[in-house]
Amino acid sequence: MSSFKRKIDPAAISDLTIARLSVYLRCVDRLIELGIETVSSQELARRFSLNSAQIRKDLAYFGEFGVRGVGYQVQELRQYLIEILGLDRERRMVIVGAGNLGTALCHYSGFSGDSFLVVGILDSDPQRIGQPTPSGLLVEDSSRMGEIVQQRRAEIGVIATPARSAQRICDQMVESGLRAILNFATARIRAPESVRVKTVDLKVHLEELSFYMTHGD
Repeated sequence: MSSFKRKIDPAAISDLTIARLSVYLRCVDRLIELGIETVSSQELARRFSLNSAQIRKDLAYFGEFGVRGVGYQVQELRQYLIEILGLDRERRMVIVGAGNLGTALCHYSGFSGDSFLVVGILDSDPQRIGQPTPSGLLVEDSSRMGEIVQQRRAEIGVIATPARSAQRICDQMVESGLRAILNFATARIRAPESVRVKTVDLKVHLEELSFYMTHGD
């Protein structure tokens, strides 16, 4: 099977394009489940309510994958998407905040057998430290973050704490050497440019839905 080799400039690719690549990967996985071996951009768009021109434009950033008049080899396209998204290697994560959200993320079935592995869940509450999570991990003291990150070769930190603690935890993650941070706290956090931060605010998405429900037909 072919392997993706093209050099990519991340600054030239928008967050929206990257998000769509993840969607395409899920669609391709579904095609494989259905036993489909080749697919055109039009058929891919029709099956999954996508835009065929957008699919071609997004993929064109990374090279020429399809054959005119034939389409894409589904297995090959899947491998390209996996390599472009960096999912051909294990990404180790630590979660800080062992409350309801943190333990739920630790137990999230989407990580099972995937490229992402939770290697630690940390908290500062003495009553939580040492307690088991549904996933089998024990809650550890967040003061040991630097040691845990280095020993377990973690790259990604997940903040699942109250907003008031988010910036302090972010600073601790940066100091520990984590390369990327996923922030679920309802607070904007600041990190050096060398550390990628993604904030997921569920309330923002609900407010967007409320807007469309209020002003839609």
